[in-house]
Amino acid sequence: MSSSDQLSVTFAALADPTRRAILARLSKGEASVTELAKPFDLSLPGISKHLKVLQRAGLITQSRNAQWRPCRLEPARLREASEWVGEYQRFWDGSFQRLDDVLQELIKEKKT
Repeated sequence: MSSSDQLSVTFAALADPTRRAILARLSKGEASVTELAKPFDLSLPGISKHLKVLQRAGLITQSRNAQWRPCRLEPARLREASEWVGEYQRFWDGSFQRLDDVLQELIKEKKT
């Protein structure tokens, strides 16, 4: 899969607020499916579907430790998405700085 395709999969996974909340929880440490399901009005199979989407996107992994199957955040995909967004942030920051410069110049001209 190309990096742009992977980015599409990542952003599709991040588009859902439940999945973003799951990632926020996992940013504090690994958790079981049952623990992840607690704050939501969803069945365990419903949460499992969200987890599968996150796993396919490479945002989380699930390991096996006897009967416990902890989920863990995988930051690499989030970093890729952040870097992609960061390119546009630099663009907007530069654009806003240029706009601010023009506005400051107009204010100076109006005062004189």
